[in-house]
Amino acid sequence: MASKTIDHAFTAGTLTSAATDPTFAGALSFMRRRFSKDLTGVDTVVWGIPFDAATSNRPGARFGPQAIRRASAIFDNDPQYPFGRDLFADMAVIDYGDCLLDYGNHQETPGAIEAQAKTILDAGAFLLTLGGDHFITWPLLKAHAALHGPLALVQFDAHQDTWFDDNRRIDHGSFVARAVRDGIIDPTRSIQVGIRTHAPDDFGIRLVHGHELEEMTAAEVSRLILEHVGDRPAYLTFDIDCLDPAFAPGTGTPVAGGPSSAKILSVLQRLGSLDIRGADVVEVAPAYDHADVTAIAAATVAMYMLGLRAERQAAR
Repeated sequence: MASKTIDHAFTAGTLTSAATDPTFAGALSFMRRRFSKDLTGVDTVVWGIPFDAATSNRPGARFGPQAIRRASAIFDNDPQYPFGRDLFADMAVIDYGDCLLDYGNHQETPGAIEAQAKTILDAGAFLLTLGGDHFITWPLLKAHAALHGPLALVQFDAHQDTWFDDNRRIDHGSFVARAVRDGIIDPTRSIQVGIRTHAPDDFGIRLVHGHELEEMTAAEVSRLILEHVGDRPAYLTFDIDCLDPAFAPGTGTPVAGGPSSAKILSVLQRLGSLDIRGADVVEVAPAYDHADVTAIAAATVAMYMLGLRAERQAAR
């Protein structure tokens, strides 16, 4: 026991040090990374945005970051499957805590998110965000596009999120329409995977509907994504309702007929050659969850996003 510590989120000696907390105890940062607002020497930032005022159905995604952090405790100090490596051996990652928002002034929310994201991005860090409802992706896209130019959007979702938007709405179902109209994303190189609802316009974005996804192998889906996006800088957004409610019941707008977590994780594993400039996992609403099924799925998706980045770091 002399070599072990607890509360690694506070006691970590370096940003690349391994945690020894038991999975059932200790401070619950994401994967036991150090809680810090110091961006010096940081490769990757995990950040929470506890916001759900844009939901059109069941609220509760403001508790998503907490739930995802709690579920991530299951990832102890073993090499992470399927990457077979300590993700943090060569990648300095911190948990930056949560975005500060005024719950009584929602019109200020997008500006607050964008400004705080800009601080992180200007420090040269990769940003992985835990939501929160899907509206948060709009200001995140703005912050990333300001740095990288128009992005290819790789969206895993049951919904297209292309409903009417008047540039003022706080709505999780219209951020894609706004991003296309404002030139934040390139629709010709963007793709939406798992779509199981209809929307008025697809804006030329490549759609992979739920029934198509069911008939394709994970290798075929990933190959389609890679070929469609090509070498375009990309933003990866994962709405947990992409998964069938059997695998993610704890979300605001569940839609039957989706893929399993196993299949989508197999797709994600194959996306290592994408030039991913930013990513998020959104719409976890733990009040509707059972035995942390949804939170565990979301934490695993986020871990895979870090795993892809760790592989790219190691290959340099």
